[in-house]
Amino acid sequence: MLCFIPQLVAGPIERPQNLLHQFYEKHVFEYKSVVEGLKLMLWGFFIKLVVADRIGMYVDAVYNNSGNNGGKTLALATIFFAFQIYCDFAGYSSIAIGAAKVMGFKLMTNFKRPYFSSSIAEFWKRWHISLSTWFKDYLYISIGGNKVSIPRWYLNLFIVFVISGLWHGANWTFIIWGAINGFYLVFAIVTKNLRNKLSRLIYLDRVPRVNKILQISITFLLVCFSWIFFRANTTTDAFHIVKSIVSFSGSLFLDKTTIIFGLFAIAILLVIEFFQEYGSINFLSFKTKHWIIEHLAYSLLIILILLLGVFDGGQFIYFQF
Repeated sequence: MLCFIPQLVAGPIERPQNLLHQFYEKHVFEYKSVVEGLKLMLWGFFIKLVVADRIGMYVDAVYNNSGNNGGKTLALATIFFAFQIYCDFAGYSSIAIGAAKVMGFKLMTNFKRPYFSSSIAEFWKRWHISLSTWFKDYLYISIGGNKVSIPRWYLNLFIVFVISGLWHGANWTFIIWGAINGFYLVFAIVTKNLRNKLSRLIYLDRVPRVNKILQISITFLLVCFSWIFFRANTTTDAFHIVKSIVSFSGSLFLDKTTIIFGLFAIAILLVIEFFQEYGSINFLSFKTKHWIIEHLAYSLLIILILLLGVFDGGQFIYFQF
């Protein structure tokens, strides 16, 4: 499995029972699989080169000099980093899954539009699915899972997230990041009934769409807050960034080209994922009776990669873990 080229070292983290038997099966050329695989790879290259690496230039410039940037700049950089790390890793996963599909292999889905999650629990069911399920099966269940007393259950959840932070690196920033997410999950469970009562009290339950938007927005902001500690170079930098964002002081550092192109690329990402999440159109298997429209859509994606892609953006973020 370590020599299986599409996966390299960043996943998806396949279980032996899902992958090993495929090495012994006969694989023949299938036009449909090759086309679907190439579409997945194309989408992966787009979100990696056009979204992640483009906005990553702004994130690096701000976070590597956080002491000289104000709250507005740091807030924008934090939001950008949320999309950078998602598109960087989801882009790699899409390329890996697509490359495997071209060769006739099937790998598991690793991301499922996590920023459309309406809770932290749902977010972690959509983010790096292969690793999240690994922690669940081999750590969470092993220490008792939810088959214990309620206080111990909360502790088990917290421990899993702290260890997942430590898994990313022996650095306090990662440990705090894991602890924050563990706290989010436990707090959500403890306050579930109270939040439901509050929702009924202010009649949010009568406007489910507004309630859904509010939940997605709050979840995204909570995740962005935790990403501060994941991205910051030191804990001192992280707390300074949090303080600056809360004060929302200073002027916005403007790199107009990067910001405009970055926002444009993020908009394309969100529109496509919105239709995948709520619509009947799946861009990655997009088909129409008008073949010209289909070919134009994918040709446009290639053109955007060539025009807006950053081809010297460095390695994938998760290669360092």
